Amino acid sequence: MKRILVVDDEEQIRTMLTQMLEQEGYEVHTAENGEDGMSQVGQHFFDLVITDMIMPVKDGLKFIMELVRDYPELKILAISGGGAIKAERYLTMAGYLGDIATLEKPFKRESLLNLVTQQLGEDAPAV
Repeated sequence: MKRILVVDDEEQIRTMLTQMLEQEGYEVHTAENGEDGMSQVGQHFFDLVITDMIMPVKDGLKFIMELVRDYPELKILAISGGGAIKAERYLTMAGYLGDIATLEKPFKRESLLNLVTQQLGEDAPAV
């Protein structure tokens, strides 16, 4: 079973992503920000990290930079609904850091699951 870490400061988003991914058979762990996320990545093996870009304590950009530096093989999916600047700008910055998939909020379930399967190197789910 593939293990995914969902990092988002919004509880609703964490809950929604957890439910979506668990329905597809993934084991899901969650964290509220990049600092908590780094702590979990240090304790557990994950196949994929899905992280929001705008969070308190440690934002997604810093978190992704640390992941790329410390865990270069780890697959990452960055999500953002924007903030002070448009979501696409945050996601473009994340994309510069390596082989990082990006998805703008709000997104459709199929879009998320397709990116998850691509990042994990799996066949797309039958819809």
